[in-house]
Amino acid sequence: MAAARTSTISLPLASRLTTAVFSLMLGVFIIYGVGLSHSETLHDTAHDTRHSYGFPCH
Repeated sequence: MAAARTSTISLPLASRLTTAVFSLMLGVFIIYGVGLSHSETLHDTAHDTRHSYGFPCH
């Protein structure tokens, strides 16, 4: 049986931090900017999306 070969990529710390900060800002926007928005359209869309993924929100 042949052994599986794996490879890893080493990313510099600056690249990893940039990705982490961008992901954090996107997540905060999605949760607070859309999920708690006073705009009915944005809030209802986020609400329906949560339900379509099977995530209970109430």
